[in-house]
Amino acid sequence: MSVTPSPVGEMEHDRRETTVVLHPVVRSVPEPRPRPDRSGRGRRWRRWAAPATLTAIAALALLLRVWRLDALGFNSDEAVYAGQAASLAGNPNYTPFFPVFRAHPMLFQTLLSPFFRSGEVDVAGRAVVAVLGVSTVLAVHLLGARLYGRRVGLVAALLVAAMPYHVIVTRQVLLDGPMVLFATLTLYCLVRFVQSQQAVWYVAAGGMLGLTMLTKETSIVLAGGVYAFLALTPAVRRPVRLSLLAVAAMGVVFATHPVAQALAGRTQTGKSYLVWQLFRRPNHEMGFYLETVPPAMGLLVVAAAAGGVWWLRRRRSWRETLLLSWIAAPVLFFQLWPVKGFQYLLPAVAPVAVLAARALTGLPVPERVRRLLGRAGASGAGRSRVVRVVRAAAVAVVTLSLLVPSWSAVNRADNATFLAGSGGVPGGREAGRWLAANTPEGSVVLTLGPSMANIIQYYGHRRSYGLSVSPNPLRRNPSYEPLPNPDWWLRHNDLHYVVWDSFSAGRSAFFAERLTVLIRRYHGRVVHTENVDGTDSTGRRVPVPVVIIYEVRP
Repeated sequence: MSVTPSPVGEMEHDRRETTVVLHPVVRSVPEPRPRPDRSGRGRRWRRWAAPATLTAIAALALLLRVWRLDALGFNSDEAVYAGQAASLAGNPNYTPFFPVFRAHPMLFQTLLSPFFRSGEVDVAGRAVVAVLGVSTVLAVHLLGARLYGRRVGLVAALLVAAMPYHVIVTRQVLLDGPMVLFATLTLYCLVRFVQSQQAVWYVAAGGMLGLTMLTKETSIVLAGGVYAFLALTPAVRRPVRLSLLAVAAMGVVFATHPVAQALAGRTQTGKSYLVWQLFRRPNHEMGFYLETVPPAMGLLVVAAAAGGVWWLRRRRSWRETLLLSWIAAPVLFFQLWPVKGFQYLLPAVAPVAVLAARALTGLPVPERVRRLLGRAGASGAGRSRVVRVVRAAAVAVVTLSLLVPSWSAVNRADNATFLAGSGGVPGGREAGRWLAANTPEGSVVLTLGPSMANIIQYYGHRRSYGLSVSPNPLRRNPSYEPLPNPDWWLRHNDLHYVVWDSFSAGRSAFFAERLTVLIRRYHGRVVHTENVDGTDSTGRRVPVPVVIIYEVRP
């Protein structure tokens, strides 16, 4: 038995002052039953919950990036970067067709080169990019947790893991996937500097931005985002000497690219690519990004990020300024830049995901909704539980809206349409392998455009020329050799095969017609065709030719 004090007591009065003295009255109450101690189990669960959740998110990210990774062969850009890596490794199958130095720095190709030393390689290169993509998901978790807490970090990582935009690009041997990893780490280092004011993080941010540029030089536009953030946030300390030191770190890291070009005697190559980039013609309409990128990021993700900036505006701080500046820099630059690519806005993925995660975890739930979903007369704890359930349901709905298109994209092996940077080219790998197995060594191929020429050279190991390559050096990629007079080559039996593909034909009807004229004039005979599944006007499934190989003779 135990005793408990009664609220009733006896009062004793003193003449000088009134003093209230409470004398407990002893009452017998039954001894409560001992409850099992679950505190240790709860602490263990809380300790392992976040790592277990992050591990599951990383596993989901890896699954989406490696599932059916070999369904399609390389596209043109993949063939170029893989060919560079193979040439850097001394692979004899590729050194005659792919020069080491082309348009971009060589950090990513150097990382790939150990996997391309011999034979034909494509899946291994994509697997490396997939692992780097999963690393980006983990880096986004670090960024979100550092800015807004662990819960926001986990939700942001989940959004990037399932986001079609990031999934599609990190399944390809492109520079943009690895570049975004370094860009996200740059942003993380900058956040650490703002929070700690330690010089080492500022310099680390400069060096990491140099690595980002060394992966793809166009990422220098992110320096504009850093400048905009510092200009708009006067509360952040930014000493001039420290800023110069950070810029010096960025310059020293990036300088390895021009130094390597100079030592290799290829400085003129870099200048030629710069001139070509400055004078390239627009390849898409001004509304291209508005039409393609928001659906690829997820309309609900974009809406949550924008909505959160509004409904959490009273909590605004330097964090939102930093993330919005980081988004604005590539969006404004590439929107104004005439040349546009599907993957160019990928650096905005991390800040958009963090803003969306912040909005979803802080989603306002009106009191009326709390009462409607909760029990009548529910306590404050019960209403808080309702808020958590509503927010978790919002996260689940947004994640599902990403998973469905991502899963559809990774399972679509055959497609009669193609957008540069959005995946492999159906039929290209098979056509190249057919040429390697069924044509004499030394055969020369004429393709409709340089994109298919790159694929044929990678998989077919046959010298290929693109009909649409301009003879004007200001209007063509310096790596491509034009054919000013393909009639002369065909007449003298210097071209042996002609390859038509539906993707290049869809982009240039003029050159498609010209190629058809040459095929007819020089007795073209179909020797191989690659088809994909399509439908006719009645909805019946029919084979659709995407690559046709002709043998020609004078």
